[in-house]
Amino acid sequence: MNIRIGQGYDIHRLVEGRPFILGGYSIPSDKGCDAHSDGDVLIHALIDSLLGALALGDIGSHFPPSDMKWKDADSGKLLIHVLSLIKEQGWETVNIDTTVILEAPKLRPHIDRIRSSLAELCQLPLECVSVKAKTKEKQDAAGQGLAVEAQAIALIKKV
Repeated sequence: MNIRIGQGYDIHRLVEGRPFILGGYSIPSDKGCDAHSDGDVLIHALIDSLLGALALGDIGSHFPPSDMKWKDADSGKLLIHVLSLIKEQGWETVNIDTTVILEAPKLRPHIDRIRSSLAELCQLPLECVSVKAKTKEKQDAAGQGLAVEAQAIALIKKV
């Protein structure tokens, strides 16, 4: 098969005193993600989708939170590493489609910068990177402003 698709998901609690980073872009907010790394929930979901496309496990198997070398790690660097694994196996990313789910801060003013950041990290044309924002209509942890969720789908092809 010359194409594969992978799906990824992540969720992080929101806490005060942490930066809020999405897709490698820092967003002004009084809360950020509680995580072992920098907490970039969007990149974490994207990493899982890319690893899933080649059945290479998940983010935790490659960058376990029990390993202190990943403490506060830049998720963009983790993504670049995963992209190199995919390239080593003779594959390349075709496009990515992502959704971020949270109540606040509102992402509309930041979507273009997030897309640009992901496109640069993945070395993709901007038109091959989609970032959407949704709310949970005050339902569950994300809807109550306690967490942020991200979903990602990645299409890869054999080179």
